Amino acid sequence: MQLLETIRFENGRFSNLSYHQKRMNNSRKELFGNEDEIDLVNILKRSSGFAIRTQNDADLQSAITRIKNPISPGFQITNLKEPDGVFKCRIIYSKQIEKIEFIPYQLPKIRTLKIIVDDQIEYNHKYLDRNQLNHLYRQRGACDDILIVKNGLITDTWFANILFFNGKEWITPSKPLLKGTQRSKLLDQEAIKTADIRLDDLKYFKKARIINAMIRFEDGLEIEVGNFSF
Repeated sequence: MQLLETIRFENGRFSNLSYHQKRMNNSRKELFGNEDEIDLVNILKRSSGFAIRTQNDADLQSAITRIKNPISPGFQITNLKEPDGVFKCRIIYSKQIEKIEFIPYQLPKIRTLKIIVDDQIEYNHKYLDRNQLNHLYRQRGACDDILIVKNGLITDTWFANILFFNGKEWITPSKPLLKGTQRSKLLDQEAIKTADIRLDDLKYFKKARIINAMIRFEDGLEIEVGNFSF
């Protein structure tokens, strides 16, 4: 069983590392019984530091493996050549970190959502295997993404948490499939609130905004509720 952590890396800086580290260590403890903790902040700061100094991947790997952290023997870092711009940092791990890769990132264009009902879907940890979600995503038809409803409650889109604006404040579903790091940060900042949101409640909202580790609240990726379809 492999898990995935996705972190925003922009112009040599990582975002929300403490939230990602907490989720990784909680998942390792819950799923594998690991009591040791990954010092993700230390690992990735070393990673970005070597990239900025244009050291090669071999030097970078050598430096990181000297850190006392749970890293597999075959651990590798790939694709980080230049730190300028926005990258998706993907960490694949289980009991140990297995791979870190950096992928250039562009904000997606999401204008329409297909509402999909599935009372059996489970994604309470960020698994690398997304077959259940992908099965639902293939049912989106002409829409850009899906909005998943479970047990009568709105949860998440295929790849992001969702927020709804009621004219005064932003509300996010209280029972998402996955508690995202960006969502956790906004809740800690009291910038958003939680509530059970049912399909009948959509009439109280005019627009929604999606967020995840790569899509920040301030990116303003908004969707008109009128662009939701069944």
